[in-house]
Amino acid sequence: MAVINPITSMKGAYDISGYNVVVTGGNRGIGFGISTAFAQSGANVAILCRDVSKGAEAAAKLKEYGGDHHCFACDVSKLEDVRKAAKSVFDVFGKVNVLVNNSGVAPVARMLEDKDLEKWHQTIDTNLHGPANTIHSFVPSMIKNGGGSVISISSVGGQSVSAGLKHFKPGYHAAKAGLDILTRYLCIELGGSGMRFNVIAPGLTHSDLDKDLPPGIYDFVDNALPSRRFGEPIEIGAYCVYLASPAAANINGTICVLDGGKLCTG
Repeated sequence: MAVINPITSMKGAYDISGYNVVVTGGNRGIGFGISTAFAQSGANVAILCRDVSKGAEAAAKLKEYGGDHHCFACDVSKLEDVRKAAKSVFDVFGKVNVLVNNSGVAPVARMLEDKDLEKWHQTIDTNLHGPANTIHSFVPSMIKNGGGSVISISSVGGQSVSAGLKHFKPGYHAAKAGLDILTRYLCIELGGSGMRFNVIAPGLTHSDLDKDLPPGIYDFVDNALPSRRFGEPIEIGAYCVYLASPAAANINGTICVLDGGKLCTG
């Protein structure tokens, strides 16, 4: 039985320097914001992504903050891909302290107009099966090395489908809700292993998906969203750094909303 000890003072409470961190989809958008936040905080980052050339460019950019940063080719929807990438990560880093499940897709399609459910399966395979694949591949070794933190990037779309009348993403909402429950379940199943499992559920945040936003969303942000602005990728990264830090040792199985008040509006 492994107990995660509490902090005894604020000295070093947020210090993650020297941590080895894996970020899926960490080469762009929210993922690169997360990678940047960890690198700026003194961690070493392994980016897993399909486009290895873009991933290598992202890893190179992180080097200006110091640390040891790499990119490994990986399609998280394929278990064998993830296993190969995990082996490469462990060969380089030896151990992993933090796993961030960020990779995701959000194709738009009405449920009954989705030919052969192609977009449904694409979304579930990446957004839900993907985190299951990475957890299955990384966490056993993390436990053997004393534990660590798994942070999954979900969405307020896992808790609310109010946009469903205008923005048709049934697979996305279902996968994010499933990821929330999987996280809570693993908190219970692996309690006492030295592992912590948490979710960050962003609201409207600038990313590569901006081009797919429905008409009228900017009017909503300007006039109805309590914060009156989009979130930024680095803010998601900052929350990840906190959840990975000693200060968050007793945060486990939690859905951490970072949405500028979006859920307050329905």
